[in-house]
Amino acid sequence: MNKSLFVALLLSLLISPALADTSRQPDNLSIKIGQMLMIGFRGMDARDGSAIEADIRERRIGGVVLFDYDVQSKSPVRNIDSPEQLQRLTSELQQRSSIPLFIAIDQEGGRVCRLKPSRGFPPTVSAASLGKLDNADTTREAAGSTAALLASLGVNMNLAPVVDLNVNPNNPVIGKLDRSFSADPAVVARQARIFVDAFHRHGVIAALKHFPGHGSSTTDTHKDFTDVTATWSKEELDPYRALIREGYSDPVMTAHVFNARLDSLYPATLSRATIDGILRQKLGFRSVVISDDMQMKAIADRYGLEEAIRLAIDAGVDVLIFGNNVSYDPDIASKATTIIRHLVEKGAISPERIDQSYRRIMALKRRINQPRP
Repeated sequence: MNKSLFVALLLSLLISPALADTSRQPDNLSIKIGQMLMIGFRGMDARDGSAIEADIRERRIGGVVLFDYDVQSKSPVRNIDSPEQLQRLTSELQQRSSIPLFIAIDQEGGRVCRLKPSRGFPPTVSAASLGKLDNADTTREAAGSTAALLASLGVNMNLAPVVDLNVNPNNPVIGKLDRSFSADPAVVARQARIFVDAFHRHGVIAALKHFPGHGSSTTDTHKDFTDVTATWSKEELDPYRALIREGYSDPVMTAHVFNARLDSLYPATLSRATIDGILRQKLGFRSVVISDDMQMKAIADRYGLEEAIRLAIDAGVDVLIFGNNVSYDPDIASKATTIIRHLVEKGAISPERIDQSYRRIMALKRRINQPRP
């Protein structure tokens, strides 16, 4: 039996019981809710009694997101110390979960790079450098190296590539950090396509970001309310349109940007008009929608936790990220699961809406670590 077939069979055995059992268990709803959460945590391991071990075992969270630096404590001690340590951590995390976890990271290349040379990882190239060169072979080599590294470390989701257009080169969170391939949507789509294909060859899931476009902003959603009403253009949808038309079915990550031309009330992550109306209905996207970090100030400073969760799920978000890095709350997974259950029980969110997300998530998980030709 070849390796790919063995992995597929193993995953089938792991996931199928979870799908079958949920129809009989009284705790069926808890499993589905847990799978909608991706949580950040502190720690270089997932030992018995750790907070993340409890979140996996008790809250049944569906994924984790890893960082190399702890923003709140201003400490380089977070989740990543060396290749050997990270490989042990991802293995421990998967062993804790009865359903395979999404283990996600932001390994874009250049300045947004969690796996740094100072910790024994190979150097990377920024999207801006690759887009400027716009050479398929060079991009394929860079993307393939990243994908092979992630796969060897047990990281199965890269929150990349960025498909924001470099509309504003002085953008503090996109342009100035060299995270955009280009201002030209054709270049962005072409470069992103190579990255996605390279990830797939190594069994790594991609995530296009930040929908519907963060490239024209003048402020950073990590820190502030960010209004792109006057600067955003429909052209920023072009990379998504092109890739979805070609069959892209990995996740799309939302932006917390506000655009009154798309929704006069809510930023994109909380906007049904933007996520369901544009991404799903107009562009035809059918796979998993992931939020940007729900603890970023563009959301957390303006909405209570329950309201933000309700609006995001109602808008069409399937996986809610709580990175626990912009701010830190060791109980965030427990709070979020309790809130979602309460919203379902009081009728603010329908069980059918939870089922929609669960089906999309489980369909995506069947592809974890299955390299494609």
